[in-house]
Amino acid sequence: MKQIKHSEKRDALIKLLQSTDSHPDADWIYSHMREIFPNISLGTVYRNLSQLTEQGHILKLSVGTGTEHYDGNVNTHSHLVCSGCGAIKDIHNIYMDDVFNKIESEHNIQIDNHCLIFQGLCSECNKLKN
Repeated sequence: MKQIKHSEKRDALIKLLQSTDSHPDADWIYSHMREIFPNISLGTVYRNLSQLTEQGHILKLSVGTGTEHYDGNVNTHSHLVCSGCGAIKDIHNIYMDDVFNKIESEHNIQIDNHCLIFQGLCSECNKLKN
């Protein structure tokens, strides 16, 4: 992870993203950042999101909805995009390590990170369906 120049706004943005598991878009982030910094501009939010993503402090998720979403959890994990409600849910699976180790071995490669996105129904929408 690259070193970033600390600022009150960057630190607040990281803290905001780490406090939610909803994988918000930039508009949601901007709205919540304005509660803390009423004069913050949307451009400042986008600039900080870009820098924090580039430096590995947050994740940017492109999940096929046409809108970028952000995740404060930079530990390796996968996501489910719910086709019912549109929610993005974290999926932590210890067995994925075995899958990646096997891929690395079979293809003689090194996987440093992955972005695996499942599409289907979240547990709430799946209950409604049944």
